[in-house]
Amino acid sequence: MGIKSTLEPRWSSQPRAMQKEQGSKVKMLCFWLLVVFAFAVTKPSRKFLKLWQEPNVLADDRLANSPSFEWSEIVASNELQYHDCYDGFQCARLEVPMDYHGPIESSNKVALAVIRRPARVPVNDPHYGGAVLINPGGPGGSGVAKALVHGALIQQVVDADREPSEAEAEDKYFDIIGFDPRGINRSTPILSCFQDNFARQVWTLQSEAEGILGSSDGSLRLAWRRARALADGCSSRDDSADGGPSILEHVNTTPVSADIVEIIERHGQWREHQGIQAQEAFNKAHRCHNNLDIVSRTRWQRGMEKLQYWGFSYGTLIGSTFASMYPERVSRLALDGVVSTDDYYNGPWNTNLVDTDQIFVRIFEYCNEAGPDQCPFWRPGGAKAIQAAYEKLLHDIWDDPLSVVGNKRRGPEIITWSDIKSVTKNALYQPVILGPIMVELLQDITNGTGSLFADYKEKSRVPAYRSNECILDGPYSEACVSPGWNEVEATAAVLCTDAEGIGSFTEDEFREYWQSLKALSSSMGDYWAETRLACGGWQKRAKWRFSGPFSANTSHPILWIGNTLDTVTPLRNAQYMNSQFPGSVLLQQDSEGHCSQTAPSLCTAKAVRKYFQTGLLPPVGTICQPDIRPFNLQGDGLKDLSTKDSELLDVLKQIAKTMHFP
Repeated sequence: MGIKSTLEPRWSSQPRAMQKEQGSKVKMLCFWLLVVFAFAVTKPSRKFLKLWQEPNVLADDRLANSPSFEWSEIVASNELQYHDCYDGFQCARLEVPMDYHGPIESSNKVALAVIRRPARVPVNDPHYGGAVLINPGGPGGSGVAKALVHGALIQQVVDADREPSEAEAEDKYFDIIGFDPRGINRSTPILSCFQDNFARQVWTLQSEAEGILGSSDGSLRLAWRRARALADGCSSRDDSADGGPSILEHVNTTPVSADIVEIIERHGQWREHQGIQAQEAFNKAHRCHNNLDIVSRTRWQRGMEKLQYWGFSYGTLIGSTFASMYPERVSRLALDGVVSTDDYYNGPWNTNLVDTDQIFVRIFEYCNEAGPDQCPFWRPGGAKAIQAAYEKLLHDIWDDPLSVVGNKRRGPEIITWSDIKSVTKNALYQPVILGPIMVELLQDITNGTGSLFADYKEKSRVPAYRSNECILDGPYSEACVSPGWNEVEATAAVLCTDAEGIGSFTEDEFREYWQSLKALSSSMGDYWAETRLACGGWQKRAKWRFSGPFSANTSHPILWIGNTLDTVTPLRNAQYMNSQFPGSVLLQQDSEGHCSQTAPSLCTAKAVRKYFQTGLLPPVGTICQPDIRPFNLQGDGLKDLSTKDSELLDVLKQIAKTMHFP
């Protein structure tokens, strides 16, 4: 089907039954009890608490929920019809075809959850710069949650650094739009392998107790069977309505790219409507009839609207797929933490960890440089001595877990090899923020009681319950699945249908794959192998899968951003993707971790701002330094910052503290 056929409204809005309101008071009461409980927990060390209590909530947007707003109250429409929501946001549910190649009259639709952080100027203002779409990654990450947590902060990065009242001629101010891709979080139908959140929580706790790959001699056999049980059950379940298509066949990246076309087209339509209203009000106020300046500026470029986008991690895969499918629609594309289309779509995902262990070494080097006051796990003898202490701890706890007695605020706990590997993995993704947490926890179980580590584990658990709404609506209903939704199942559903045949392997073949990843990265090989294991036995196949070429001469060049050492998207990915799109430029940030925003850099932020403001790319070969490194180590350029630079750096620090990865 041609592009044009997806642009015109060709289906009618269908009223959607309102969710039952019974149980909503119970839900809110439980939520606030959880909040009270979280703040009632006895403090661990003061330094640890300061880092630990930063929110890390992108997997769900419940922390920003307003009792007066429910997504289910919005009737899905084939236009963007915004409703005030949360605090300072507007929400809409945009109806798109589930199958873009299905019959035009098909009643099978997807309702995308779309959230808008309005620009600081009205649409009719000459400084209005349009919308910048964002995606946090995943696959399965919630753009709604990303916008709620980071929308205002990202807006401060891409907007002009002057206040609108002081704006100069070329200054621009942007809407920030997040959306939940099909099947994800607040979009419907929602993708879930569990009948309700309670069942998912039980499964998660069982997985935690059994441990990850490598945690025991029998870990592979157990993990293999658990993965098969989940994949077979989820991908074979009939979730279609009245014999229609299954959402599991339509959650891959190709239709998501087409959905973005719909979003930017409908935003253009909405912008034009706002412009007409503003023009009429202006002409009436000024008693004129022929002024069309506002209408001209805001006119909907029907079938030609272009994308402004900032995507992270898997969000770069969406961006590069969009650019390959619709190169004429690229206006600004900033792709940060770059996924290689070749490796992702073809597999077997064995090049992601080439730099990961170097990050691990760097963390201990930073620890040594910071000294014992900033790094509790510091050991005399340098970084190698610190890493040796870590390896000994990991070896000792493998078959001798640490028992931690309960107290008044929590029950007893067991600290295992898997727990240490999990904390290590988190630190590798975010060395600046989570590196200090890792070393504090390591020291706690080396020379302490393990109480801090037990508190950390307790905090990560969210009690689950079956609400009255869930009981009334029944299994797999939105009321059962949405509360506490997470991206685990969605990640598998997208990955396993994007990469054709990625789940075709025997247990022996997978063992060889796992061993090769461990040889590549001792710190992350076990964890990363489980990503592909989740696809073993996956039965659903994508109905529409763009096969390339993943390269194009885009209507405006792309800005690629890659860290010198990235946890799972190595710099070589960005270098390769940059070579596939003529005129694009790679900005290298000389830091460690996944995506540039995990290590605040004024240099990178200003390059991104300039790109969105003017379209200008940084010079080829640009390398930006981070301003903050792990353990409070700072760059040399922070001594004489201007007021505006200090404010921007504070924004970048807030983003870094609240980044979330699975």
